[in-house]
Amino acid sequence: MSNVHFLREPAPVSAEHDERRRELFARAEALSNDLARRGAELDRVGAPPREEIEALRQAGLLTALHSPEIGGAGLNWVDGLRLVRIVARGESSIGQLLGYHYVNSQYVYWAAADPRQAWVLGAETVERQLYWGAAVNPRDPGLTLERRGAHYVLNGRKTFSTGAHVSDRINVNATLDGKIANFVVSTDRPGYVANDDWDNIGQRLSDSGSVEFRDFPVYGRDFIQPLADPSDPPPVLATFNTPLIQLVFVNFYLGTAEGALSSALDYVRSTTRPWVTSGVERASDDPYILEAIGELKTNLKASVALADAAAAAVDAALSHGAPVTLEARGAAAIEAYAAKVHSTHVALDVTARVFELMGARATAGHYRFDRYWRNVRTHTLHDPVAYKAREVGDFALNGRIPPVSLYS
Repeated sequence: MSNVHFLREPAPVSAEHDERRRELFARAEALSNDLARRGAELDRVGAPPREEIEALRQAGLLTALHSPEIGGAGLNWVDGLRLVRIVARGESSIGQLLGYHYVNSQYVYWAAADPRQAWVLGAETVERQLYWGAAVNPRDPGLTLERRGAHYVLNGRKTFSTGAHVSDRINVNATLDGKIANFVVSTDRPGYVANDDWDNIGQRLSDSGSVEFRDFPVYGRDFIQPLADPSDPPPVLATFNTPLIQLVFVNFYLGTAEGALSSALDYVRSTTRPWVTSGVERASDDPYILEAIGELKTNLKASVALADAAAAAVDAALSHGAPVTLEARGAAAIEAYAAKVHSTHVALDVTARVFELMGARATAGHYRFDRYWRNVRTHTLHDPVAYKAREVGDFALNGRIPPVSLYS
């Protein structure tokens, strides 16, 4: 029986591994291109992305990070996050959903007290191509467990649960007799209610509405950790979900910005008219448009490089397994948070300034070019970027690693 540490190890370099990796990247590019073609209409409708999740499933992207021993592709986190970025170029919400799935489905390998349980859950995920979500928002502590006969029942409401309608499995935290319970459940049990109340200006396909649990059955086999006192520090390995989810944010912000710039360049080539005093016949020869494109492209390339370097740092720390220290985790997390600060500013800038390249006619509603900015603006408010900058500064000046939480 393989153990959790093995499942975290990257696949050995081989021709077969390289070929599978290339196939996954090619499929992600094709899927992203299809999403981009349909992006304006998808944003207008804003329906739960069932077809889009099925497309991720059919492309094999949901199991990209799982071990080859159980049928996964064995990609590392650098590649996994690049896949998120590629998909987000076509549709930001789908990139977000893919990244959330990666963190939620891998979390059991770091957190499960019993390696055999992690193995079973991982193998089932690969075999059935399951999509994983979560109901763990720490600022919305509304879930309680109580014993009822031979099992438990879960009750309460989470205001936000990304992938609410499309998740097959979810990680859940709840309180039980004053203790914290951490478990994994299937969403097809009675008492799971996903509400259609996601009405934000952006990430309209992220399916991030509220969920309710009404006497939802939970069994002893669902628990992945022993009950813990709220003040008990978690195992260090189990806290890597935070820097990794922050890197998911980084990469779908950047993918969204890349998609916005790509759409803008197409529009400039085909539609934008040169300004009357420009002295050129084509907008694509306007020196000010060229300068602006150069600045935006350069800033994006720098932020992408920072994102990949941060992913490599977190992946390297994670590869140490259970012996990883809090200091190593903190130093790697700082790399992720620096990338978060930079990508936030760059993505907001790019998605707003593309209109300067395209001109006034590009603001017509049917283009929905504003969706790129709306998507980034909506999600970058998830947690204040100023606090991430503060953590990076505190580490640089005082050597303090950030306190462990679901936000840092």
